[in-house]
Amino acid sequence: MAERDVTVGQLLLTEYQTIKDEQKTRIGFRDNLLYVTLTVVAAVIAAAAQARRTEMLLALPPVCVVLGWTYLVNDQKISAIGAYVRAELAPRLASLAQAEEAEVFQWETAHRGDPRRVSRKAAQCVVDLLAFCVVPLSALVVYWSATGPSTGLLTLSLLEAASVIGLGAYIVQYAVPFGPGGGDGGGDG
Repeated sequence: MAERDVTVGQLLLTEYQTIKDEQKTRIGFRDNLLYVTLTVVAAVIAAAAQARRTEMLLALPPVCVVLGWTYLVNDQKISAIGAYVRAELAPRLASLAQAEEAEVFQWETAHRGDPRRVSRKAAQCVVDLLAFCVVPLSALVVYWSATGPSTGLLTLSLLEAASVIGLGAYIVQYAVPFGPGGGDGGGDG
């Protein structure tokens, strides 16, 4: 074998580094989505209050659904990367190194044994629901409470409520163990 030949182990380590870089980027992007959501919510509420136009609150549900869905998709990918490392890369590298599987990428499994992991994931689910679902639903309640909503905007607001409730169902589904996200939501990979 020539000195410049690449080994399977080198390829696997390169793949590991590449997907961990992607995971790190997704974590930063996902976490910033909460700040963006808070900023947008504050801006829309301030504008609606200043203009005294409750129909402006109808901008919140679609924005929160788009940002919430993007947050959820990134969170799921973060967890999927962790699962891939644990289930695929670690065993293959352990086999090549003739090591025990538990000796390879220990952090990928060690942090999952934190006794507060379940409560942390539950709290994160509540935060996600508050930011992406409760706030826009509250805006809709304020709009519905206003005098004289038009039929068209009322219909739109009902569709918005359905989309927010749908997002909430996905947030809970991905946070619950053995859900489609394998209970790996919460982005702790």
